Amino acid sequence: MHRIAFPVALIALTALAHAETRPAARSPAAVTPAAAPANTIAVLQGLDKTTARISTIEAPIDHPVTFGTLTITARTCTKAPPEDPPKTAAFLQIDEAPPPGATGAPQRVFSGWMFAETPSLSGLENPVYDVTVLDCKTDIGSSVNPAGK
Repeated sequence: MHRIAFPVALIALTALAHAETRPAARSPAAVTPAAAPANTIAVLQGLDKTTARISTIEAPIDHPVTFGTLTITARTCTKAPPEDPPKTAAFLQIDEAPPPGATGAPQRVFSGWMFAETPSLSGLENPVYDVTVLDCKTDIGSSVNPAGK
């Protein structure tokens, strides 16, 4: 029994000594530059299945835009820095107007996160329209580059 306990204790002490000699990890605040521009526009792609037309939609954050009978409001858009694996996501709220001649308020057909890398993971399920996220941009029109490279 002592033959097994001694090597295990020796390995544990070696790991503990190695952990204490490592330099302290940099905090995320120290890595992120202070002048990184905020994402202010979600770039979306809309497909009208009845006409087979694809449209690029630029949706400013918290400003509704229309695509056919849909009203799309992007609440936030996030994009990973270029040195990280690509991850672009937007939180969208999509409402559909009632058919012409019908009365009533628009109906919420989607509210949640959409991911550019995996559009089928969380997408709009609508018989007429498809909406997917393409990118996040700043208000000056270029893609966000948080690392400043």
